Formats: sequence, structure tokens, C-alpha cells
Amino acid sequence: MSVVKSIELVLPKDAVYLAGSSIKGQVVLTLNSTLVDPIVKVELVGRGYVEWNEEIGASRDYSRDVICNNKADYVHKTKTFPVEDNWLSAGSRTFDFHFNLPPRLPSTFTSKIGHIFYFVQASCMGREHILAKKRRYLLVQGTSSDFHAENPLQNPLFVEAEKKISYNCCSQGTICLQIQMEKNTFTPGERVIFTTEINNQTSKCIKTVIFALYAHVQYEGFTPNAERRSRVDISELLRQEANTQITPFNTTKIVSTFHLPPVLSVSGGTQDSEIMNTHYELVSTVHLPWSLTSVKVKVPIIITRAPVDSDACGLLDGSSVTVSLDHQN
Repeated sequence: MSVVKSIELVLPKDAVYLAGSSIKGQVVLTLNSTLVDPIVKVELVGRGYVEWNEEIGASRDYSRDVICNNKADYVHKTKTFPVEDNWLSAGSRTFDFHFNLPPRLPSTFTSKIGHIFYFVQASCMGREHILAKKRRYLLVQGTSSDFHAENPLQNPLFVEAEKKISYNCCSQGTICLQIQMEKNTFTPGERVIFTTEINNQTSKCIKTVIFALYAHVQYEGFTPNAERRSRVDISELLRQEANTQITPFNTTKIVSTFHLPPVLSVSGGTQDSEIMNTHYELVSTVHLPWSLTSVKVKVPIIITRAPVDSDACGLLDGSSVTVSLDHQN
């Protein structure tokens, strides 16, 4: 029977920590018997890495490829708990701990190419052997250094696209698509409200309008020969489909709302630009199956987050968290 019965980490459930805030918790160690010369410690670790395959050579020899990768270490702190008289008797012990996150950290992130992750790990050692350990992953939201800076795109936006459509052999018409927003700078967890106006100057009915929020992530890596490489992937974060009946030669307005995930990479953040850089785009699309074409309007969206207030703990509760940015073709 092992000396250590269990080791547990007690942390707030479903918490989102802001960069620069404090992490407070407990390590609960339960022993079956006396442990001599124990080492009980807890670590805070934050790392990031990216990896993908890429064809090599000027002629793009598709029979071979090379692995491009990169990594970054963001934080590594350790606290070793003092043990009186260098022994612990059977039973349970509780050790309190707290860590201060660095103020400049990228957000928790995961995709098929890259990951940025944070965890707290508790361990118990005896005579240089690890007897037990426990790991809990954390959700960390990065902050923006220029949060209070004036942004020229923060004023109300009006974006328009107009396209001439051919259908039924020689029939033609025009579709005008507009997006209006009060602002285009948001924080994670905020609501994005926008109005789409469709002016249908054709003799056909428009039945579907799709709204989507995309993340454009540029990954930075190196080949085994230390040659720098970049790769851009586009991921769909949020999507809505409006079933409409926009009759011929008519105009319709649609008011839409997106609820942003509580954890997002900040736009163009310098903290994570070492391995990746993120930009966001809101796209409204009118599909026209009867003409085999579509009309799109694109609006840049800026994600930012204020640094943690020195008087606040910077911990946010979130019952439903979505941070995955899986690649979409």
C-alpha cells in the first residue's frame, strides 16, 4: 500500500484568471502512514507551442515535408511547503498557496496547430521518488497594453458591398449588403450587436443570410535548419443563420447578436506574437444558389482586455467556456 493515499488541488471551479491577477488555492495531502523527509510542493506553469508540416524545396517536392515548430515558456513558479521536524503522520494535511500571474501573458488557446496552456501541479516526494502528483489546468485571459488608447475604428461603422447578379440567362440585378455597428472593439464575454441591411434589386427571393465571426491566426515557427516559417489558419468561432424571405425589389434589416467566449486571444497581442498572432473578422454572407454566387461584407473586429485592477483579484467565474479554435477548410 502506498504511503500517500491521495493528493488534491482545491481551486475555484470554472474560473477565468486575468494576467496579472492572483491564484489562491490549497493542496490537500492524505497519508496512509508516516512519511519521513517529505517534499510537498506546488508549481505554476505556463507554456505555448506550435507545430505543422510544410513542403520543402523551391520545386515543392510533395513527396517530402518538414516539421515546423516553435515554443515559448511564459511562467514557471514553485512553492515548497515547510514540514515541521521533516516528517508527517498518517492523516490529512492542508497547505495554502498563492501565485501572482505575470502581467504580460497570452490567453489560453488551443487548435490543431498551436496550444497555450497553464496549469497548477501539486506533488509529494519521499527520498527522491515522486509518490503522488495532481495537475489542474487553468483558464487565463490575456490583457492589452493599449487598452485605453484611442482607436480610429472605434467610431460607429458602416460597411457596404454591392454586386451585380446575372441569372436566368440574360436577367440581371443588383444586391446591396450593408453592416452597421456602434463599435468594433470588444472584450471577451461581451455581446457583439450589429445590423445587416439587404437591398434585393433582383426578381428572385433571398432566403438565407449567414453571419460568422472568424479568427485569423498566424503561427510562427522554424524548420530544423532554423529557417523561419509562417502559416495562417482561419477558424470559425461563432455562426448564425437567418432564414429570411427577402422578396424581389425589397429591403430588409436584420439585427444580430453574438455572445463572445469568456476567453479569447487579444488582437495582435505582443505577448503571444512570439509563436502566434490573432486577428478577428465579422462576415455577413448572402448565398444566391440561383446564380451560383454570393455577396459578402467583412468587418474587422478588435478583441482587447483591460489589465487587472490592482485592487481586484482579477478572477472571473464562467460556467461555459469555449476556447477551441479548430481549423476550418
